[in-house]
Amino acid sequence: MVKSYTTIYGRCENTEIIERSKFITYITNVNDEEDAKEFVKSIKKANSLATHNCYAYIADKEGNVQKFSDDGEPQGTAGLPMLETLKSLGLTKVCAVITRYFGGIKLGTGGLARAYSGGVKNCVEKGRIVTLYLAYENTVEMDFALYNKFVSAVSNNPTIRIVNTDFNDKVMVSIAVKEDDIEKASAFLSSFFSKETELKKEKVIYTDF
Repeated sequence: MVKSYTTIYGRCENTEIIERSKFITYITNVNDEEDAKEFVKSIKKANSLATHNCYAYIADKEGNVQKFSDDGEPQGTAGLPMLETLKSLGLTKVCAVITRYFGGIKLGTGGLARAYSGGVKNCVEKGRIVTLYLAYENTVEMDFALYNKFVSAVSNNPTIRIVNTDFNDKVMVSIAVKEDDIEKASAFLSSFFSKETELKKEKVIYTDF
């Protein structure tokens, strides 16, 4: 299990006109290959009149599930440059689709490769890249009077991230801690609550810090 992976946050889109051809790049994060296929399908449906809908995706955290398509462009000029750009940016669990509306001027193989690789790069630059870390989620319980103080303390502690909060008779706060930081986070919580607090590996998640 990888300790971290980097992907695009949400979805981004970018449009460029190159030699009268319109290139629209769509990039999103995905949960798995099925999710990537559905994204490609949705873009193709929305741009059914386009000349080409080329795509590339890396659908898993490890970077082993990869696929690309030139969708009618000369072989090796679209999908592969898109995939290699995603790889060069260190992104996984990501899918990119570039829709092309042909403008009447041929770009040649080199021009096409630059257009498709550049489309991915420029779209990612408009979006937000996020690194998600393997972490363990735990729940800590506290009185309402302590909650604001706890939030303030955690905001200055890079080893702990608040994932969720439930307010009932007590405040139940779900926190995420990286595996390498469990001892440090336990020491912090013990000091904060003035009692021994030992974190356990209750639930495995990936989250940003």
